[in-house]
Amino acid sequence: MAHNIPQHLTGLSNEEVLASQKKYGYNRIHSAPKSSWFSLLLDILKEPMLLLLIAVAIIYLIVGDYGEAAFMLAAIVAVSGISFYQDNRSKKALEALEKLNEPLSTVIRSSKMIQIPTHEIAVGDLCITEEGKMISADGQIVHSNDFSVNEASLTGETFSVFKSLETEDRNVYSGTLVVSGLAVFEVQNIGDSTKLGKIGESIQSIQEDQSPLHAQITKFVKGMAVIGIVVFIMVWGYSFWQSGDIIESLLVGLTLAMSILPEEIPVAFTTFMALGAWKLMREGIIIKRSTVVETLGSTTVICTDKTGTITENSMQLKALYDFRTHRLYEDGQFNDPVLAELIQFAMWSSEPVPFDPMEKSLHKIYEQTQNTDVRQNFRMIHEYPLEGKPPMMTHIFENKKNKERLIAAKGAPEALLGVSDLSENEKTQLRAQIKQLGKQGYRLLGVAKSNFERNDFPEKQQDFNFEFLGFTVFYDPPKAGIEDVFRQIYDAGIKVKVITGDSEETTNAIALQAGIINSSPAVNGAEIVDHTEQELTELSRKTTLFTRMFPEAKLKMVNALKKDDAVVAMLGDGVNDAPALKAAHIGVAMGNKGTEIAKAAASLVIINDDLNKLVTGIAAGRRIYSNIKKAIQYIISIHIPIILTVSLPLFLGWIYPQIFTPVHVIFLELIMGPTCSIVYENEPMEKETMKQNPRRMTETFLNWKELSISIIQGLMITGGILVIYQFTMQQGGDEATTRAMVFTTLIFANILLSLTNRSFKYSIFETLKYRNNLFPIVISVTLLLLAAILYIPSFAAFFRLVGLSLRELLTAFLVAAVSVLWFEIYKWVKRRSSIDNAPSQTKRQIFQS
Repeated sequence: MAHNIPQHLTGLSNEEVLASQKKYGYNRIHSAPKSSWFSLLLDILKEPMLLLLIAVAIIYLIVGDYGEAAFMLAAIVAVSGISFYQDNRSKKALEALEKLNEPLSTVIRSSKMIQIPTHEIAVGDLCITEEGKMISADGQIVHSNDFSVNEASLTGETFSVFKSLETEDRNVYSGTLVVSGLAVFEVQNIGDSTKLGKIGESIQSIQEDQSPLHAQITKFVKGMAVIGIVVFIMVWGYSFWQSGDIIESLLVGLTLAMSILPEEIPVAFTTFMALGAWKLMREGIIIKRSTVVETLGSTTVICTDKTGTITENSMQLKALYDFRTHRLYEDGQFNDPVLAELIQFAMWSSEPVPFDPMEKSLHKIYEQTQNTDVRQNFRMIHEYPLEGKPPMMTHIFENKKNKERLIAAKGAPEALLGVSDLSENEKTQLRAQIKQLGKQGYRLLGVAKSNFERNDFPEKQQDFNFEFLGFTVFYDPPKAGIEDVFRQIYDAGIKVKVITGDSEETTNAIALQAGIINSSPAVNGAEIVDHTEQELTELSRKTTLFTRMFPEAKLKMVNALKKDDAVVAMLGDGVNDAPALKAAHIGVAMGNKGTEIAKAAASLVIINDDLNKLVTGIAAGRRIYSNIKKAIQYIISIHIPIILTVSLPLFLGWIYPQIFTPVHVIFLELIMGPTCSIVYENEPMEKETMKQNPRRMTETFLNWKELSISIIQGLMITGGILVIYQFTMQQGGDEATTRAMVFTTLIFANILLSLTNRSFKYSIFETLKYRNNLFPIVISVTLLLLAAILYIPSFAAFFRLVGLSLRELLTAFLVAAVSVLWFEIYKWVKRRSSIDNAPSQTKRQIFQS
């Protein structure tokens, strides 16, 4: 970024910065304190599972079973340790994201412009702010060009306020947004001393809403907890009625309650979302709220701005159209004297300190083509900011020495044709030229001049009598590889809408070059203002290109798509994109060329402006959603045999009613917890995931079909365990042997279930090829612990079971395999039927039709 800042603005020296920071501190608003490790631990100890473990440990201590009590205490440490590790890992990932979200600020120090983290701004600093930036400290303007600011965050007023050295109020405030122009201000207050700090507002204090998936999971877990309480009371009562032993019946009831409570699910959800956001951060995608990860995978419509999103935003000046000669001059012919006036007024209508790519090009071409640079001789005495539909802007300069006045305007060609003194025939000819150049993907700006001797300037710039001079013709080429990005988006079943302020012809040309599929005419922003809600919905369904769109129109279209049950991702980088970015389910801002307003409004920022990263984000969202479903289905399936193995022998009056005690249940919980929340989170994306249509956000995280599959899986494992129970008992096995067979079968079934549920479509032989280093580690540790429990006498005695022979182990494994691997046949049948019913057309062909 290069600005022609007045030389007398030197800023603070390094010594002055240190002295200021020592006196006034750093530019931070103190929000609610971060969770300490102690508060994290305290929250974990309030979890229902930990409370159950503590209750069981107390009971064992009361009855004098100190070994079991010690194991329970160890389990408390292990469970809380795993939860603490997960929570701390999630917290650190989110803190890293928060750190990356801090914007950089531009300051002048020791006569040099540098960029610093916003929290390092010191009182006395000279800060440079420009269109699209959020002001980060309170201060007073010392230099400005066409500067206006939106102070709605402080005043509630949505209108922008024009400020300069000449205006009565030249103060700027932290948290307000620059709508136009540029200003240099001297910092007077930072952090808590700013107006915003005193009000006590902070982005960090905003509470994010629960996502639909989070709400569904919370509801499910609460429902299971209620069932657990009811069943606990029933079993406790029934057991006490049978045995008359209150302590023993209480332990049976608590064992069942522990087996019912799916406490792994909320831990898994938090882990998946936080680590998903952290992994995306490493890919160059900053997620501001971890729940956005979940929404990404459900995206059904991508609304994209054109300039800087589809295109490079380089704005190369390709040609100049001179109205007097009715001739188009290509690059290389700009030194022709005929063009001098057009180039001069195009430059004068730009900002004296340009920050827009097109305005920078116009200043550059002025420098290259004019014999004498007279910019230093003129001073801007009045300006009309960019406004109107379509927009235009006007600048008035004066040379005091020669008493010469220049009035220059530029803007959308239609706007300049409307205010210039032209005949209808001339306008028709110019519109034909606009259309012809627009079809080639060029962006045009009309340029005009005016004469006005008096100082009582009209209130509106459109009231000047303008003389039309010609067009500046810019070309902003599509980004390299953008066609492949849109192909992947279409393959994923996602629709694309282009919502831009540019003309229909230019947008059509760029859309065609970028590979955007379009078979309907473009719609102009002015056309949609008076449409009803129903008409907007119909329009949003059939239209792909929306042109000459202003902020309100962009917002209307995003809201219309949302009301039509679309999950909308809005891509943009400018000030005019901010309302739509805020309203969309996922606002996506560009990190390099995006304005601070766009980044503040967005929920996701692509660091290097590479649109392909959005495809990466959508893929990550789908992978995470798919994996969390697998984890939850695994939890449901494995909980069912634990619950029924604890309860059925009791209710059916079998010879060994307490086949499992809290010790066995908690051991199983310790295996299942890491499997669902750590191992499944690390699963790669299944092939064809990005060839499927997005899921509906209104879907429950498990539909009845998926839930019924998990229940059937659980019941089949239960069937296998009960068969082992009866078989061992009929073979003359005592309680310890029966428990060993049941326990071993359940461990084997758990391992096989975790492997077969890695995919609900592809076979276990296919999924074994998936790269997930955590699976072999968890399986190996589980088998080693099982071997220790079975064959180390002290462990076997503690778990009240005995070592098994090779034949018994094989029997247990065979029963576990049959009770789990039937699902592989189901998947094979499902694959065969999907091949037989596969449509002949691809998704892309369907979209084209």
